[in-house]
Amino acid sequence: MNEEIRNLNPKVLWNKFADLNAVPRPSKKEERVIAFMKDFGKSLGLETMEDEVGNVIIRKPATKGLEDRKTVVLQSHLDMVHQKNNDTDFNFDAQGIKMYVDGDWVRAKGTTLGADNGIGVATIMAILESNIIEHPALEALFTIDEETGLTGAKGLKGGLLKGDILLNLDTEEDDEIGVGCAGGVDVTATGAYNEIEAPKNSATFIIKLKGLNGGHSGMDIIKGLGNANKMMNRLLFATNDFMKLAKLEGGSLRNAIPRESVAQVVVSSEAMPAGRQEKFLTEFEKMKKAILDEYKSLEPNLSITAEKSDENFTKVMTGDDQTTFLKAMNAAHNGVYRMSPDIEDLVETSNNISKVSVANGKIKVECLTRSSVESSKEVLANALTSTFELAGYKVNLAGDYPGWAPNMDSPILKVLDNLYQKMNGEKANVAACHAGLECGILGQNYPEMDMISFGPTIKGAHSPDERASISSAQKYWKFVLEILKNIPKK
Repeated sequence: MNEEIRNLNPKVLWNKFADLNAVPRPSKKEERVIAFMKDFGKSLGLETMEDEVGNVIIRKPATKGLEDRKTVVLQSHLDMVHQKNNDTDFNFDAQGIKMYVDGDWVRAKGTTLGADNGIGVATIMAILESNIIEHPALEALFTIDEETGLTGAKGLKGGLLKGDILLNLDTEEDDEIGVGCAGGVDVTATGAYNEIEAPKNSATFIIKLKGLNGGHSGMDIIKGLGNANKMMNRLLFATNDFMKLAKLEGGSLRNAIPRESVAQVVVSSEAMPAGRQEKFLTEFEKMKKAILDEYKSLEPNLSITAEKSDENFTKVMTGDDQTTFLKAMNAAHNGVYRMSPDIEDLVETSNNISKVSVANGKIKVECLTRSSVESSKEVLANALTSTFELAGYKVNLAGDYPGWAPNMDSPILKVLDNLYQKMNGEKANVAACHAGLECGILGQNYPEMDMISFGPTIKGAHSPDERASISSAQKYWKFVLEILKNIPKK
C-alpha cells in the first residue's frame, strides 16, 4: 500500500514521508522517532545532537557557492495527532500509518495521516540527504510534543541554534505565507458530584453521537462544525427531567474538535408509570431532530441514537448536581469568540471544549483557548473560569504559550513573497493563522531570528479525514528549492 506512495513525485519527498510514517510517533511518546532521526543524521555523517528535552538538531554545511549566505534553520515537529474512526482497528503505539492514493490526495486508512507535520519533516530529511540540492549552511530543528503542549519549543534553550533565518514548514495552504499565529492556554475544570442509588424498575439507555467531521481546533474552528460535547449536552439538557446521568465520555484530544460522545443514562418508570421512558424518548427525538436539521449541510454523516442497554448502574448523579453540570456546560463558550478587527477573515480568539468526562463521582472538562491577542485570550479564559467556578468546580490554567506577532518588514518575507509571485504568476496570501505554530515560542529565546512559515496543502488535520495534496506537494517542493538558492548574503 505504502509502495504506491513511494512512486509519487517528487520521490525524494514521498519516500522520506513513507519512511517517517513507518515509525510510531504519538505526542509525549517520541522515543522511537527521536532515535530514528538521530540515526538518520549520523548515517549521513552530519553533526547530530539531542537537547535536554528531546529535540533533535542536525547541521549540514553550505553547498559550493552558497557559503556566504545566512544560515537557515529548517524546522518541523516530529509528533503527530492520533485520531481514528470508531470502527478502525489500529494501534498507534505499535503500527505505522497505512496510506493510499485517492485522486490528488494521499490519505490514511481510517486514521490521521501525519502529514501535519510529517511532510515538513520529510522535506528536511530529503534536503539533508541530497548531494545535488543547492543550499546555504543548514540547521535542521526537529521539535517534539508540538501537538500536546509545545514542550519541545518551550524547552529549546537559547544559544543552541546559530541560524539567522527560520523556515517553519507547518503551514497547510500552499498559497499562504505565514507571518503570525495564535497563542493558547489549556483550561481544565474538575469537580465532584454526589451519587445516589439508581432508581429501581428503570432502564439504562446509551446515547451515542458520532460521525462529526472534527478537525483542527484552531484552523477549522471558523467553519462552525459540530462539537460533540456541546451537542451531547443539548440532548441531556432537553431530557434532564426524565433521566439520571450515570456516565459520560466525549472527545479525545485537546487540540481536536470532538467528533464523538457517549452517555449512559438511567430512566425510571416508577414516578411516571404511564410512560416516563416514552417521555424521555420523545424529548430526545425532538432535540435530535433539531440538531440534525441545524447541521445537515455541515455534518451530513452525523449519527445520534438512544438505545436500551443491558448495562446496569447502581449509582447515578443527583438531580441538583446534574442540573448544575448541564447548565455550566450550556454556559461555557465554544467556538469563535472574536474575529480579528485588523486582518480579514482571521479568527482572533476561540475556545474548543475538547474533552468531557463524568464517572464515579468526578467531572472533568478540558478546553483549549486560543488567541493572537494576549488580553483577549485572558478575557475568554477568565470567562470560562468564572462559569465553572460558579458551578463549584476547580479550574486550572496551564500550558500557556505566546502568539507570534507579524513582522511585515521581515527580509525573508520579501524573499518568499517575490519568489512566489515570480513562480506562480500571482501574489501569495501573506497571513496570520489561528493555530499554535512554534515560531512565537522559539522567538522568545531567539528574538533576532527572522522567521516565516509555509507548507503544502493539507486538509482535515487532526482528524481521520486528514489528506495531503499530491500536486500541491510538487508545487511546494519547487518553492522550497528556490528559496534555499535565494537566501540573502550575510
